[in-house]
Amino acid sequence: MSTTPITRDETTTQTASGPDRPELQQTIEEIVDLGFAGFQMRVHDERGAWVGSAGVREPGGTEKPPTDGHFWVGSTTKTFVATLVLLLVADGLLGLDDPVSDRLPDLGLDGRITVRMLLQHTSGLYNHTGEIDPDGTFVPGIDATGKAWAQNRFRSYRPEELVRFAQSEPARFEPGTDWSYSNTNYTLAVLLIEDVTGHSYAEEMRRRILDPLGLSGTGVPGDSPDLPEPHARGHYRYEDDGGWTTVDVTRQNLSLLTGAGDMFSTTRDLHRFFSALLGGDLLPEPLLARMRDPHPKVGYGLGLFVQDLGPGRGTVLHHNGSPPGGYGALMIASPDGSTTLTASLTTGDADIDPAQVFPGVLDRLLTQVFPAERAG
Repeated sequence: MSTTPITRDETTTQTASGPDRPELQQTIEEIVDLGFAGFQMRVHDERGAWVGSAGVREPGGTEKPPTDGHFWVGSTTKTFVATLVLLLVADGLLGLDDPVSDRLPDLGLDGRITVRMLLQHTSGLYNHTGEIDPDGTFVPGIDATGKAWAQNRFRSYRPEELVRFAQSEPARFEPGTDWSYSNTNYTLAVLLIEDVTGHSYAEEMRRRILDPLGLSGTGVPGDSPDLPEPHARGHYRYEDDGGWTTVDVTRQNLSLLTGAGDMFSTTRDLHRFFSALLGGDLLPEPLLARMRDPHPKVGYGLGLFVQDLGPGRGTVLHHNGSPPGGYGALMIASPDGSTTLTASLTTGDADIDPAQVFPGVLDRLLTQVFPAERAG
C-alpha cells in the first residue's frame, strides 16, 4: 500500500474558539465544572472547524489543556484495529468467516469462533479485564481497576497471556449466539494481524492506516508508558484503606489492553481517521457497509457503535473509550463522516464518578453537534 497521505477537504488549521461557536465553548466549560480536570474538543461540520479547550492542563495549574494535545484513547483503538483487519480482508489475506483457530491453533480456541465474531463481540470469550455477572456485580479479571491497577500500571503483558487468562474462565455463551463486549476479542485480532502479515501490529497500523492518512500524532506504544508531548496530565482516584488516594497516571503501560485500548492520538487525527473511514477512503464499500451493519442487541457493527438518536434525529457512528484511568476519548460522526466530534477529557482529584456523569455530558454534546436538521 502506498504511504502517500490521503487528503480530504478539511479545515484542520482553523482553531477558532471565539464568537462563531460560543455555545460549544460554554458547553465544554460547563463539562469541566462537573468535576473533570480538563477537556479539549474539535468539531468539523458544514460551518468549518472549531477547536477549543477548558479546564487545566494539570490539577493545581492555570494553563488550559492544549488543543493539539495527545491522549490515551482507550477503546477507540478498536475502530482502528477493526479497520486494519478489514484491510487484510480486502487484500484477500483473511476472510470474515474464517475460523480464528485455523490461524492461531496453539491457543485452544473454540473452532466455531470466526474473525467476524471477534470484531463484533459475538465470540462469547470471557473479557480478561473483568465481567459483569447477571446480578450486576462486577467480577474483576486481570488488574484493571482500583488500587491494584494503579500500583501495577507499568507492568508489561504479552497478548497470549491475556488470551490464556480469558480461556481459563467459562465462555459467556456459545459462539455467535449472543453479544458481550470483551477486550479479549481485540487482543486476539492483534495476534491474527501479526500471524497473517508476519509484521508487528504497530508496524502494520503505521503502514496501512497512520502513514497513508498522515496521522503523525497517533501511535501504538507497545510497552512504552510515555505519552508524547504536548499533553494534559491525567489523574486517577481510588479507595485505599477507607480513604481516597489520587495518583498521576499520565504514564501507564497499556499492554493490558493490546488491540483493545492501547493507542494514543489527538483530536485532529481522530477526526481525520474517522472522516476518511466513513467517507470511503480506506475500505471498499461492501466492507464498509458490513462494518456499519449493527448487531440487533446493542447496535454494534464491526469495531464501532451505530446509534439512532431518535425521531427526526438520524444516526451517528462512534467508538468512545478510556484506558483504566486518567483519560477519556470521544470519536463520533455522521454516517458519511461529514460531521465529526472528537474530544478528550482528563480527570483530576475531584470526587466524581465519570461513569455516572458522562452519559449526560455525551447527550448534551450530541444535541449540539448533531441536531435534527443535520443528523444523517
